Amino acid sequence: MPTFSHCLLLLLLPLLFSAFNANIAQNLIPETCKKCAADDPNLSYNFCVTSLQASNRTQCDNLRGLGMMSIKLIKYNVTSTRNYVKNLLKNKKTDPFIRACLNDCLDLYSDAIPTLKQAMMDYKSKHYKDANIEVSSVIDAATTCEDGFEEKEGAVSPLTKRNNDTFQLSAIALALINML
Repeated sequence: MPTFSHCLLLLLLPLLFSAFNANIAQNLIPETCKKCAADDPNLSYNFCVTSLQASNRTQCDNLRGLGMMSIKLIKYNVTSTRNYVKNLLKNKKTDPFIRACLNDCLDLYSDAIPTLKQAMMDYKSKHYKDANIEVSSVIDAATTCEDGFEEKEGAVSPLTKRNNDTFQLSAIALALINML
């Protein structure tokens, strides 16, 4: 016959386990971002911590979970940027050079979405080399998009922050993939 202390233990055990898991995840993100930023001078520690802590923590209780979450964050960012570019292109008064750059960026970001879906599948299958190549191509897309605006003196990219965010998120994912 179970005693009161046994029943109490059975009731409190899941609570203790979830608190322990939350503590691991809470420490995992800053420690992982510290290592990522130390290994890559282009990666911002603060951006890494802020991005990963804003994500779904239930999936971030280990390094592998953080890696998947980082790829999902890139996909969300790329999809949002693609929609933002589509809205910018609705303005018929946009400078023709800027419009051409935006069209190029729309193509780059549109191509990045299926690439990221494939990266998630490869990551889930533990094909990390393939996921690395796919995420690297997203960095190239963001950089190419931003560089296009620099081809004309005085042109200002309306996507600088979004391109930089894509670059940072992708750098985080690559660092995490390379840790596995």
